[in-house]
Amino acid sequence: MQIALKSISLLFLASMSLIASEPGKTTSLFDGQTLEGWKTVRTGDSKFWSVIDGVITGGDAIQKIPHNSFLQTVKEFEDFEFRCLFRISGDPSTGLINSGIQYRSSSNGKHMIGYQADIGNRYWGDIYDEHRRNKALLKGEFATLNKILNPMGWNSYIIRCKGNHHETYINGVKVADYIEEDPSIPTKGVFGIQLHSGGNCKVEFSDITITEF
Repeated sequence: MQIALKSISLLFLASMSLIASEPGKTTSLFDGQTLEGWKTVRTGDSKFWSVIDGVITGGDAIQKIPHNSFLQTVKEFEDFEFRCLFRISGDPSTGLINSGIQYRSSSNGKHMIGYQADIGNRYWGDIYDEHRRNKALLKGEFATLNKILNPMGWNSYIIRCKGNHHETYINGVKVADYIEEDPSIPTKGVFGIQLHSGGNCKVEFSDITITEF
C-alpha cells in the first residue's frame, strides 16, 4: 500500500501544480495517527471508523453497512481548496459501494446536510445535495476521467469553493464546475466523509489538507 500511496501522492502533487491557487496557508486536517479534530455524526458509529496504517478507514469490506455513517470535522470552513487521497473497495454484488466528501455541510445527529462530492460507480464526480434538495446538482464529467480512474485503487480529490463557485477535480481532471444560484444556501460548514449503507463497503482517506482563502 505504501508504494501505491507514494505513486498516487506524486500524481496528486503534479495535478495540484496545474490548478491555479490563491495565497493561503495550507494545513492538515488529519494527523496520520488519530481522529483528533473529527467526530462521528451518529452516536455509536465510532465502531465503523479507525486509523489503520496512517489512513482514516471506514468499514472493512466484509460486513454490510446498516446505515449511512459519516465522520465530520469539528471545524467549519467557507472559501477553500480541500485535497485528499481516497480509496473505495467492496463487492458490488453485496449492494451499493459508494462514498462521498461532504463540504459546506452541517449535521443533525443522524444525517449530514449539504453538498457532497460523490465517489463510486455511476456517481463519480457528481455534486449531490445530501438531505437538503436530495438530488444531483451537477453530474460529473466522466469521459476524460474514465481513462485514468482507478475505481478501487488510490485516487485524488480536490474540492475548490469560493463564493458561489464550486469546482471539483479527480486525479487532476476537472469533473464538475457548479454555480450555486440560491443565495439562501449556507456558504460555510464542516467537511465529512461518508461510508454508504448497502454493500460491504470500505473507504480510506489520507493526505487531507485545506487551504483557506
